[in-house]
Amino acid sequence: MMTPKMEQALNDQINEELFSSYLYLAMAAYYNSLDLPGFSAWMRAQAKEEETHAMKLFDFIQERGGRPVLGAIAEPTREWGSPLAAFEAALAHEQHITSRIDGLVDLARAENDHATEFFLQWFVNEQVEEESTADSVVKRLRMMGESKNGLFMMDHNLGKRTA
Repeated sequence: MMTPKMEQALNDQINEELFSSYLYLAMAAYYNSLDLPGFSAWMRAQAKEEETHAMKLFDFIQERGGRPVLGAIAEPTREWGSPLAAFEAALAHEQHITSRIDGLVDLARAENDHATEFFLQWFVNEQVEEESTADSVVKRLRMMGESKNGLFMMDHNLGKRTA
């Protein structure tokens, strides 16, 4: 059984993960409006992945005898100045999520909740991958600058991602 403080923190993280899904869906719509279907598809797959993360937390809370409590999800940004700016925002968001996961691990340690700390290690590892992937795309977008051919090729490559 977990402490009420830990349960509340995990419920808060469910909200963060669902917001992440909303944010990436908003980015998918943005990229679609720019006629970048590959970028849009990549973000849709990312949104689905974030929803899966929320459900992992949801199920874990229940497995530990707690109750998932769902709150309102904030409205995400709808516009970015460029394809690069949107991916920079995605990277910044993943860095934010990493800091939240780190805080949950710290809390689990402080609460002497070994099961939750062990469970959260999956998220710690996942965030390394999430940040690395977003950072890689940002670096490539910066490298190609204003190249329309580069953007076209990047769109094609990102469109190969599956959910």
